[in-house]
Amino acid sequence: MTSLLIHGARKLDADGVVDGFWMHTSGDRIEAVGTGDGWRERIDAVEAVQPADAVAGGVTGPDAAGAVIDAAGRWLTPGFIDLHGHGGGGHSFDDGPEAIAGALALHRRHGTTRSVLSLVANPVPSLLVALETIAVLADTDPLVLGAHLEGPYLARNHRGAHNPDFLRSPTPEEVALLVARGRGHLVQITIAPELPGALEAITAFVDAGVVVAVGHTAADLALTKEAFDRGATLLTHAFNAMPGIKHREPGPVVAAFDDPRVGLELIVDGFHVHPDVVKMAFLAAPRRIVMITDAMAAAGSADGHYRLGTLNVSVTEGRAMLSGTATIAGSTLTQDAALRWAVEESGVDPVLAVEALTATPARTIGRADDLGLLRPGFAADAVLLDPDWTVTAVYAAGRPLL
Repeated sequence: MTSLLIHGARKLDADGVVDGFWMHTSGDRIEAVGTGDGWRERIDAVEAVQPADAVAGGVTGPDAAGAVIDAAGRWLTPGFIDLHGHGGGGHSFDDGPEAIAGALALHRRHGTTRSVLSLVANPVPSLLVALETIAVLADTDPLVLGAHLEGPYLARNHRGAHNPDFLRSPTPEEVALLVARGRGHLVQITIAPELPGALEAITAFVDAGVVVAVGHTAADLALTKEAFDRGATLLTHAFNAMPGIKHREPGPVVAAFDDPRVGLELIVDGFHVHPDVVKMAFLAAPRRIVMITDAMAAAGSADGHYRLGTLNVSVTEGRAMLSGTATIAGSTLTQDAALRWAVEESGVDPVLAVEALTATPARTIGRADDLGLLRPGFAADAVLLDPDWTVTAVYAAGRPLL
């Protein structure tokens, strides 16, 4: 069994800011938390499962059994949760287990401890194979939360960086097939509710325990509200790949603002959504914003040419576009960078910004009882950050990742 004891931290989560905070983990759970010097009474519990040099000197590496860590006033947050990302570190989640491992390693170094793996539109047989691959990983790695199908049920006129050849309308038979192949690990699906059969598909996916997001859509306010009444509870990367807010045509974003059941994904990188619009979203839907990366393979890698599914992507100065077009093709974002953008450029309260990376995504996927907060009984996922929001250490399921 592993054990960690972090003390002297400035705790920051959805419960607020607490100085002089300490946290003791046992195995993959948080055992106890407190403030002041109470942590000293727990050193023996750590030493019992820990080499003496590691207790004295801090974490000795990713295989260390445990450690006593002086946070020295650094921020301590829950581990970040990314509900929507396609890859990173030069790798794509569509490309099999080795590529998935490479991409996850990049994001874990930047504080993302739990990930939903997003798949772009592809032929259904290819999606079935990818769902099976992710299901196998999720069975063995608790840090992999499951799969997100961002397609194939998207509107052609708002398809973004999805191959139009693979877009289609849902059928009951196909919905049942996708759910079955996910083996309980299909966490989320994005659907354009105007497609034939889409509203019925929303109901079927929700009944199967899948989080349905409205996105890549031309839906108006009324149709989006109908999708929410059918059980959709998320808006895929709000403002992007959907109608904007017009004074006589409010569109899907306003429908989501108005519905307390619905979360709104935001890509906070200073490019996808203007910093002032980010601030507006946090004010309009407090505690319902989910900051995602929507990252593709170039995240954490160099500018150049990449693939997103079957499409070519060119990345210049960190901005990913379909080659030869002005169409955005995901991001090169990591969640620590999103936190810095939100706080420093949009002026979002740090508590709300961290909540949008932790407790809100956990609640969105039905994991509010064990992910996203630094409380006893919750997963031992945590991130230490310097005052400038630079990640200095990452812990997941009670073990150091960085």
